[in-house]
Amino acid sequence: MAEILEIIMIVSFGASWPLNVIKSYKARTTKGKSLAFLLLIFFGYVAGIASKFTNEAYMAQFSEKWYVLFFYFLNITMVGLDLLLYIRNKKLDKKREASEEK
Repeated sequence: MAEILEIIMIVSFGASWPLNVIKSYKARTTKGKSLAFLLLIFFGYVAGIASKFTNEAYMAQFSEKWYVLFFYFLNITMVGLDLLLYIRNKKLDKKREASEEK
């Protein structure tokens, strides 16, 4: 039951990430985004993944419960994509500001 509840939590959090990545891609700006927030979420997923790999009981049943880690990796991938888009959009913001100053 604990794994089911954990998956519900991870899926609930993860459902918004693809939409957020699309929004970041289309917006082409970092306005309204927080790098600190993205990094905090990213490292939270790193900690969650590490906790699974260091949990002997989980690892003993890994062949039956691999799907829990799948959702962690899916979410961290989405957050990673959003971080990359943040970097891209930050460069676009600087380029835009430089062209406006001329």
